[in-house]
Amino acid sequence: MAVVGLFWITEDCVYVGAEPTGTAPGVRLTKDGVETLGSDQGGRFWSWDLVGGIDVQDVAVRSTARRLASMAFDSLVVLVTGDGEQPPAFTVRVETENDGPIEATALAAAPGGIHTPDEHALSRTRLATGATPVENLLTWRRDEPEDVAPTRDEQLALLRHWTTTPT
Repeated sequence: MAVVGLFWITEDCVYVGAEPTGTAPGVRLTKDGVETLGSDQGGRFWSWDLVGGIDVQDVAVRSTARRLASMAFDSLVVLVTGDGEQPPAFTVRVETENDGPIEATALAAAPGGIHTPDEHALSRTRLATGATPVENLLTWRRDEPEDVAPTRDEQLALLRHWTTTPT
């Protein structure tokens, strides 16, 4: 698994946000289409030919400095109180041919649940244009060593590549 921008990429699928466990909400992208997951929204699937677009809303976006300050503050609160929280949720909007616009919830996968403006913009562009097929992202994940996560600069380079590569 690797987190790149808003995406949690496994060998089999790409999640928008974190890979959900149990009854947690999420959105999964596969080579066949888009699926909503979770007890309150699960079980809905649309093949790619029925998807007109995907976008995200309510994503926590901060500059790199503000992101680090927010993460440090959150860590301090957990250290002092022992009270941790679920990652922040955001909305994934799927434009479907048959069902119209569908809004689903996903949980942030990034540390602290906060993305930089570049990560957010490039991830949204990748979702909106579908510039690189999901299968290419899965192939990239399969070719990478399992225990090596891309650095922030490598993530941005990948996102830039995935938003400019023709389908």
